[in-house]
Amino acid sequence: MLEFALFLSIVALLILVVLYLRLRGVLESRAEEKFREWKNTNLEREARTLATIYNREWIGQEEDRIRKDAVKKSESVIQGKVTEHLIPYFPGFSYNPKDARFLGSPVDFVIFDGLSSGDLKKVVFVEVKSGKKPALSTRERMVRDCINNLAVSYEVLHHQGTGGEPDGAAS
Repeated sequence: MLEFALFLSIVALLILVVLYLRLRGVLESRAEEKFREWKNTNLEREARTLATIYNREWIGQEEDRIRKDAVKKSESVIQGKVTEHLIPYFPGFSYNPKDARFLGSPVDFVIFDGLSSGDLKKVVFVEVKSGKKPALSTRERMVRDCINNLAVSYEVLHHQGTGGEPDGAAS
């Protein structure tokens, strides 16, 4: 009977050892999993924090450069627009400034060469360009091509007043 009790004790001990090892493995797996979750969460949080810090630093550094660039471009645009308006008064402008009519878009000027002196010679469309690489826009090229193809005409538009009578007509 003692042998049987010893046998049962050994079997029980083996069962407990097996259960202990299984439980230990499960606990270690859970502990490792929790550690990985914590580590990933912590690393992600740190990464987000660092990304936010680096982003703010970059914005601080680049914002000043971007603002200066925007001001520089704005100055160039304003200078170009002022130049467009004043170009008829610059030396080297080959027409009488009185004959120039500023439009701005899609061409800058229409020159009625000789109109101010009563001797109209020609009508000239002028586009003023400045800068290192002057290039016409799509609309400007379309106008240029239309003029070069002589697709130009003159029309008189007669507008009648609200009473149905021609302007200036006596009732």
